[in-house]
Amino acid sequence: MTTTHGVAAPDGLTSPFPSRRPAAAYDDLLARVLPQAREQRMWQPSDGRMPSLFVSHGAPFTLDDPQWLADLYDWARSMPKPRAIVVVSAHWEQAPVAISGAAAGTPLFYDFSGFHPRYKTLPYATPDATDLARRLTGLLGRTPVHEFTDRGLDHGAFIPLMAMYPAADVPVVQLSMPSLDPDALLQLGARLRPLREEGVLVLGSGFMTHSFAVFRRPELAADTRAFDAWAVDALARGDADALTDYCNKAPGAAVAHPTADHFVPLLLAVGAADDPGSAVSAIDRVVMGNSTRSVQLT
Repeated sequence: MTTTHGVAAPDGLTSPFPSRRPAAAYDDLLARVLPQAREQRMWQPSDGRMPSLFVSHGAPFTLDDPQWLADLYDWARSMPKPRAIVVVSAHWEQAPVAISGAAAGTPLFYDFSGFHPRYKTLPYATPDATDLARRLTGLLGRTPVHEFTDRGLDHGAFIPLMAMYPAADVPVVQLSMPSLDPDALLQLGARLRPLREEGVLVLGSGFMTHSFAVFRRPELAADTRAFDAWAVDALARGDADALTDYCNKAPGAAVAHPTADHFVPLLLAVGAADDPGSAVSAIDRVVMGNSTRSVQLT
């Protein structure tokens, strides 16, 4: 089974982050930080395990928001530069689990429509990641793991990484979600946990709340706020059982997540953590009625 969860700009939606031109804020970020991004200290074994992360990745116009870009960049700077990154995005479901193209410069997968064409011209040519792909196939079991050689990173992967590692100098492999079952993502994260000891960053990319309804009915923001507060509490308690049963246990779940795809990557980060109760919020903002909360676990 293959499902690609793309994104289309809802009718009448304009970017809440006006800029001189699309992605002007990202151009400014590159101009300001690229030299220091290249010089960021690389992970060493003495640093201990890399963390696992959940990032609320946003639509293409995240690249118009200076604060969001700065928050992502500063977050990445707060830890050593990883030797490699494994990312699971809300926008790729494929069973059994598969990997994206690992060759250097594999083209991006622009899985969105209805936005300005410039968003589809921005490059993010990452280095060769075949060693990581080989390591992943060993971790994921005896069944051969198919590599979609012509599928690059989708926007759930490349948009946050463009801000976090703008030099595009870290090898990246995207894994598919084997299903939208929260337990499946929790188990996948646990299988990836050993990579953290090798300086590999495990990253789940979704959105803490993902409601288009709240754009048109602002009163529904009460539901997304309630869901976000519940998730923060469940994470603080390390309650993976509650998180996997969020549909039944979380207030506002039907509004905050009418589909599971943007929530279950959080379970990947929880599963990859040594301590499920170690979550710290690195980003905590509300944009267009939705929580952009992004968390780090150890």
